[in-house]
Amino acid sequence: MIINNFEELPIWKLSLIITKEIYDITFINKFMKDFSLRDQIRRAVISISSNIVEGFEKNNNNELVRYLKISKGSIGEVRNQLHIALTINYITLQEFNGLNSKLQELGKQIGGFIVYLSKKKTDKLFLQNKINS
Repeated sequence: MIINNFEELPIWKLSLIITKEIYDITFINKFMKDFSLRDQIRRAVISISSNIVEGFEKNNNNELVRYLKISKGSIGEVRNQLHIALTINYITLQEFNGLNSKLQELGKQIGGFIVYLSKKKTDKLFLQNKINS
């Protein structure tokens, strides 16, 4: 697998799609007026893609794995906040199901990437191609 920049990572691309959808639902009605929950879920969803990028830019597989795990934690945080938003009727069940499904898929993809990277004996194998390109 040769990836030259973070913009090529499918997990980063999916995280941006999810970020856009979170911003869209938090810009409507009750959610928009709940500054605390709105800002918290936005910070958490931004953390997903930001940690993917930060780990990738460290040019070290061990660091990338560490930051990917942080991203997975942020996915859990966003999912919890979506449960809260559903419970207090800020979002519909359809909105919840769509976003929750995408977040679960992203978590699986990141988890698979972590397993892949963790199986490598050297922490430069994946990113070596990036550096040498």
